Amino acid sequence: MDKPKLPSHQPASRKVKLDHHASVRNHVHQQVRSEVERLERRIETLRLVKAPHAAIMISTYERMINRKKGFLQNWDLKDGGVN
Repeated sequence: MDKPKLPSHQPASRKVKLDHHASVRNHVHQQVRSEVERLERRIETLRLVKAPHAAIMISTYERMINRKKGFLQNWDLKDGGVN
């Protein structure tokens, strides 16, 4: 069954305001922070290993960490996700 189409005079998209959903913001913050911590532990483990691919993996993980931290900062989630 197809979804009914909106009349052209109604906007099709809604702007979501994350500020109204403190629990969602907190959950996202916790999830991303745990991912960052996991990547940091992987980096520490790789630094102890003398494998030829370790430097490439460390570099990749560092880029991922920087992007995740940038996400937290851009969405103002760096201090727990709740203002």
